[in-house]
This record gives sequence, C-alpha cells and structure tokens, in this order.
Amino acid sequence: MQDFQWLAVFYALLGSSFTFGMTVLGASFVFFIKKTLSDKMTRLSLAFASGIMIAAAVWSLIIPGIEQTKELGQNTSLIAIGGFCAGILFLILIDKITPHMHVNNNQKEGPNSHLENKSLLFLAMTIHNIPEGMAVGVTFASMAHYGIDALPGALVLALGIGIQNIPEGTAISVPMFAQGISKKKAFTYGALSGIVEPIAAVLTALLSFFVIPYMPFLLIFAAGAMLYVVFEELVPEAEVGKHSDLTTIAVLAGFLLMMLLDTTLN
Repeated sequence: MQDFQWLAVFYALLGSSFTFGMTVLGASFVFFIKKTLSDKMTRLSLAFASGIMIAAAVWSLIIPGIEQTKELGQNTSLIAIGGFCAGILFLILIDKITPHMHVNNNQKEGPNSHLENKSLLFLAMTIHNIPEGMAVGVTFASMAHYGIDALPGALVLALGIGIQNIPEGTAISVPMFAQGISKKKAFTYGALSGIVEPIAAVLTALLSFFVIPYMPFLLIFAAGAMLYVVFEELVPEAEVGKHSDLTTIAVLAGFLLMMLLDTTLN
C-alpha cells in the first residue's frame, strides 16, 4: 500500500502537469491571433469548458465518492452533502479573501486592491484552477486504497480537465493582449495561471493519505468546489449577451464529451 501511495503522488504530478500543459497550450494561441477573439467565440469556449467540468464533477467525483461511502459502510447522505457544501464554502472563502476580476467583467471583486486589471484577471483564473488541481490529486490518491483499478478514472478526469483548460488559457491571455500588453506577457500570465494545479494536486494527494477513510468526502469536496467555479464564474460569463441557445448547446456538448470519455475509457 505504501508503494501505491508514492506511485499515486507521482501520477498526480504527471496528470496535473498535463492539465497545466493544456493551459499553456491555450495561452499560446495569443501568438496566432491578430487582435482578439470575438465575444461569441469566447462565450462558446467557456460554455464548452463548463459542460466538461459539470460532467467531471458528477461522473469522476460525486458518483465514485458515493460508491466509496457504501463500500466503507459510511453514512452516504452525510458524506455527500457535507463534502459538497464544504467544497462550496471553501471556494466562497477563497473568493472573498482574494482580490480578482473575471473575464468580460470590469467589476473588481474581493478585498480592495490597487492591483492592475491584468493581475486581478490572473488571480481569478488561478482561484479557478485550485479545485481542478485538487480533483486530479484526490482521484489519483484513490490508488492508495483501490490500487491500480483507480487509475483509469483518474486518467479520464485529467484528460477532461486538460481539454477544458485549453479555452481557459486562451480566455486569459487574449483579453490581456487586447488590453494593450505584449503577447509575450499575456502568454506568461495565461500560462502561469495554471501552475497552481500541480501544486494543489500533489498537496491534496499527500494530505489524503493521512485521511484515507475520508477519501469519499474529499472527492465530493472537490466536486462542490469545481461546480461553484462553474456556476459562479464560467456560466455567467458564457451567457453574457446574445446567442444563449448556442451557449447552452456548447455546455451540453462539453458534458457529452466528458460523459463519453468516462463511459468508454473508464
């Protein structure tokens, strides 16, 4: 079991490095764009990312978490509701204590700050990436309890988060370029917004080994945190303006893709 713990940490690092790499890839698109993305394209990409995250939370975190509570003989309702609410409250707390500003919204949130808009946008996306890193870390940490059988589900989750990180990387680097900073600096901000994912993944994986009986709680905790990000940030930004039918379809397309990955590869 000890071997599986360190193997899980190694895989958590690899998986989260992949998701970070996808953020870097998305941020690099700023070098190939002459001016900026259209509002319509930005909304559709964020909506697609929302659908993937919703499906990932359900198929890769909540359902496995509930199944594990049953296997461990735990109170399923208590663990599911408690973990979900705790994840939401954690992100609300981070949201309140960190100054930030969302894409397509010039209104500053959190404590008063003299930081520039580009720094606030960077902090917003960094907050967003924390639960994604946690989700990758806790799913790979399940290997410490379930062995190699837990690996396919963790890989599917990392793949899904990696896919949706591409438009997110673009969504931070391109607006920064549109604000007048150089493409190189915009790329750097966009890329580094994802560096928190490997950090959160490894720390969560290490922490989970000390609380293995609470692994189901941690899985559902990560789901609650991810869904808070979706409905507090991505969905509102995707629905700004017109074309609401298209954004709805984009959300469902993202959900369908993640569901397809989970049911075929896991």
